[in-house]
Formats: sequence, structure tokens, C-alpha cells
Amino acid sequence: MKRRTFIQKTAAAGFLTSIAGAGVLSTGFKPSFKKHITILHTNDVHSHIEPFSPQNARNPNAGGVAKRYTLIQKIRKENPNVLLLDAGDMFQGTPYFNFYGGELEFKLMSKMGYDAATLGNHDFDNGLDGLLAQIPNAKFSFINSNYDFSNTILDGGYIKPYEIFIKDGVKIGVFGVGIELEGLVNKKMYRETQYNDPIMVAQDLSHQLKNEEQCDLVICLSHLGYRYKSGKIDDLKLAKRTENIDLIIGGHSHTFLDKPTVVRNAKDKNVLVNQVGWAGINLGRIDFYLDDQKNISSEGASILV
Repeated sequence: MKRRTFIQKTAAAGFLTSIAGAGVLSTGFKPSFKKHITILHTNDVHSHIEPFSPQNARNPNAGGVAKRYTLIQKIRKENPNVLLLDAGDMFQGTPYFNFYGGELEFKLMSKMGYDAATLGNHDFDNGLDGLLAQIPNAKFSFINSNYDFSNTILDGGYIKPYEIFIKDGVKIGVFGVGIELEGLVNKKMYRETQYNDPIMVAQDLSHQLKNEEQCDLVICLSHLGYRYKSGKIDDLKLAKRTENIDLIIGGHSHTFLDKPTVVRNAKDKNVLVNQVGWAGINLGRIDFYLDDQKNISSEGASILV
């Protein structure tokens, strides 16, 4: 399996020099950081279980669950402190979804060791009943913070507003925001689900995670879209108007980024925004390094599967 650039330097690299290649700690470089956390992520996989065919004009042989699993396992051997996340639209796009209704997607994501996923608009394509029926097949958390499911069959903790993970003593808070469903999804599919403003929700929850829960890293799983010319809320606007998010993992717009975009937030601090296209063609990787004082620096790349 060939991979494109494994780690590329971003503008958020801080005090770290550029590190290239898969052997991050084997170059003789003696860093001052004490903790190394790797975030792996996907978005808009859309039920693409198999790779594209060799004859595909744009993506020959790219993607596929088996190759992604192999890549993830290789990275876990290099650094066991990995968090694997998805930014929504796991469903819809191949006959696998039409036939199995999401069962296969969730079982395979569980096998790959996903920790959490947020919901995209296509994850409602079989309605709330269809989503609820498949949730037992998922051995990972579903996280969304701006959909209110209190008057639906998903009430009762099936969808969490946030979750905190601890990797090598580093506390990582993850929350999720989704796009407005009205006008995008048939009302009968999401029923009484209420949509709340993602920026207000993100500001409140990121403050809670960073300041009250004392999380070292705060990650937003977003299914809003990378950038819109209109006033519609997107990941770049979300990053600029909030204060305590370290990384936004995006989806919905199928945007291919070679490396994370660095945005200055409302406190003039760096926020990383990343998205890796669609169909499982790429796997996103962000490496966070924390020193003794919990100062953070980071590097990121999009890895071809």
C-alpha cells in the first residue's frame, strides 16, 4: 500500500521543527514534549466498503475498508495513543447501505476501532427508526451536541452531547455539531429532532470542556461543511467565532485538504480545521505534542488509502 506524504508541517507547528516520514521518533530528534497523541479521522465515507476499481478514472484502487484498517493498525503500532473519529455521513452511497441498512458500516467501523462519530444528514436516510435499529451494531459512541432528540425515539442517551477520552494521561474532550436538517432531509426522517445554533452550542460546550472539565485538547466533530460564500455557518466561521476548540474535524462538503487549515479564533489562538474528502479515499492524521506545561503543538496530513 502506497501512501502520500505521511506527516506534513503545518503553520501550527509551534516550537517543533518539521518531521517527515513514518518514524517520528526514530530520526535522532530529541523533542521536549512528553506526550504524543495521534488523531485519525474520516468523513463522508458513504458506505464505500470496497476500494474504487482499477478502471475508475479519478480514484483507481483508492479507498476500501481493508486497506484503511491496515493503515490504522500500522499507525497504532507506532503510537498506541490514537483516537479514531468520524465526522458523519457514514450511510448512503453504495448498495451495501441499501441492502444492510447501515449494519455493515457500523460493524466494520467497530472492527477498525473507531472511538466516536457524529451524525451527518445522510445518517437519517432510513429515518430515526432505521438509525436506532443499527446503533447496537456500533461499539463506539455517537456524539452530537446541537440536535435535540428529547422528543424522539433517540432520547435516552443513544446520542451523547460530548465524551471525554484519556490517552496517556491527556484529557481529550470531543463534541459534535450537525447541519440544519430542515430543507435538506425529509421531515419524516428526523421527525421532532430540534436544531440548535451550532456556534452557540460549540462556544458553550468547548468552554465547559476546556475550563470546567479541564480537558487538555478539545475536538469538534462537525458536519457543517468547510466553507460557504454565503452567511451559512461553516467550519471556518465556527473556528473564528469560538474560543476553546483545538481541532475541528469536518464533513459534509467533501473537501479534500492536503493538510489542516489554521484559523485564528476569537481569542487570536490557532485552531486546526481538517477534512479529507469522501468515500474513504483518504485518512486524516493530526499529531498533537504536549510538553511539561501542556503547551501544544501539532502537525497534520491527509494520507491516501
